[in-house]
Amino acid sequence: QVQLVESGGGLVQPGGSLRLSCRASGGAFSSYAMGWFRQALGKEREVVAAISRNGADTYYEDSVKGRFTVSRDNAKNTLYLQMNGLKPDDTAVYYCAGARVWSRASAYKQLSDYDLWGQGTQVTVSS
Repeated sequence: QVQLVESGGGLVQPGGSLRLSCRASGGAFSSYAMGWFRQALGKEREVVAAISRNGADTYYEDSVKGRFTVSRDNAKNTLYLQMNGLKPDDTAVYYCAGARVWSRASAYKQLSDYDLWGQGTQVTVSS
């Protein structure tokens, strides 16, 4: 069974940057389309970015376009989220998630597509 472990969260000032990582173990990482989700206090979990199995297709939620970049290294079994220009509204627990799918070239953006989740990492943007 594949397990996902996020790292890289923390406290950052507005305008700063963070790079989240999600390390997969115990299975075929390349069989999973991957996504980053976040959940702020009192709000529903929402998609931030998603990437296809082969990395060719990506999706970004409108509020993070141009600031966040999702990538993956299948040789290292690792998913990344580079976050630049962080804003207080980006404060949330960030989760990586996996969707075991046949398509190698499609990103999946629906919460219901994902059945594998990490434990989450807190990102706080504050001065």
